[in-house]
Amino acid sequence: MKLGLISLGCAKNKIDSELFLGLAKKYQIEITNNINDADIIVVNTCGFIESSKQESLDTIFEVLDYQSIGKKIVVMGCLVERYLEDLKKEIPEVDYFIPIKNYNELHNFFKEITSSTDIYKFNYENRIISTPENTAYLRIGDGCNNKCNYCAIPLIRGSYRSRPFEDIMAEANMLADKGIKELTLIAQDTTAYGSDLNDMTLSKLLSRIAELNKFKWIRVLYLYPDEITLDLLETFKKYDSIVNYFDIPIQHANDKILSKMNRRGSKALIHHLITTIREMIPDAIIRTTLIVGFPGETKKEFDELKSFINEIQFEHLGVFTYSDEDDTVGFTMYPKVRQSTMEQRRNQIMSLQLIINTNRLSKLIGTTVDAIVDHYDEDINMYALRYYAQALDDVDGYIYVKHKYLNIGEFYQVTITDFDDYDLIGEIKEEE
Repeated sequence: MKLGLISLGCAKNKIDSELFLGLAKKYQIEITNNINDADIIVVNTCGFIESSKQESLDTIFEVLDYQSIGKKIVVMGCLVERYLEDLKKEIPEVDYFIPIKNYNELHNFFKEITSSTDIYKFNYENRIISTPENTAYLRIGDGCNNKCNYCAIPLIRGSYRSRPFEDIMAEANMLADKGIKELTLIAQDTTAYGSDLNDMTLSKLLSRIAELNKFKWIRVLYLYPDEITLDLLETFKKYDSIVNYFDIPIQHANDKILSKMNRRGSKALIHHLITTIREMIPDAIIRTTLIVGFPGETKKEFDELKSFINEIQFEHLGVFTYSDEDDTVGFTMYPKVRQSTMEQRRNQIMSLQLIINTNRLSKLIGTTVDAIVDHYDEDINMYALRYYAQALDDVDGYIYVKHKYLNIGEFYQVTITDFDDYDLIGEIKEEE
């Protein structure tokens, strides 16, 4: 029996997919990357915003075509957790729906399809790592307590729960033993780590992982602005292995809109935080995400956001148009902003960011950076590498290098020679 899995959505979802694959392997099911070869096709869905929900539905309908040749279709993940009964009613052709709350009972599903009497659970030691070679995510918590008015994550994942410190350290050591060189810590809100534990913080956790001296790069994603302490910044500054990459979704820069979003903090707090980071850590890379078109956002508030972006000059930036999610507070808020207006505002921000990015990347020409080989791009016959300013999953672009042969997952010195929009072009610095 062979199983193929399509994982949609964020890195947190990817880890659930990796755990699921590890569990399937325990039940002697072969994993395949070719859907045509699979007897069971699994879609791990995303249910975060409208576009991701539509992508999940489109993917489900695509794989249902394989049912006619005897393949079983399994749908799991966030969309199922949010809309289980609706999905059962609207897409009865799906053989199995598995909501997140049933992940601890997956042995019943595997018992049914394999006739096995064994009982296995999700186990991080059995995870099948699906990220590029020598890189891996490490989940340190799940759920969220922030209750932003646009966000469905608490409805899907529940309140914030830190993973026990001992479990995280055990997995970190296990990943190091497997040859992982770049470790990326993730949660819906990594800065909340330890808030439900005794005498534990993200800063302490990072210090302990860095002191293992087993990883070349330790990266942290999803930092909530008002939870970034001086102690945390000192930890970044202290350890060379903790890369100076700060992923800080601010969502907006107008105080009225931030308040309507139920975001803690203010424009002044965000400005002070970024100024502090850059003063303490001059080579800091700061990435953010924004939402345009939140109910009540006028041209005045949008123009203030645009001016803030122009002033701050974020190294990396992404923009979402507001998605009206049912059961969130934002769903009941008015006036709504037209979709066409939201898209125009998003395009304006991204056009501005392209100018900011062009100025930044042009200054990198002639410099040499330490970069890890992510993959080989057969479409352009070049290797795609990343330096510390570029996170996994193509969120920040790549450094493209033409070379006869590079080892995937290894580090090389790369001299930047050019750039193309958000990507860099480079050459391997040969050893003298």
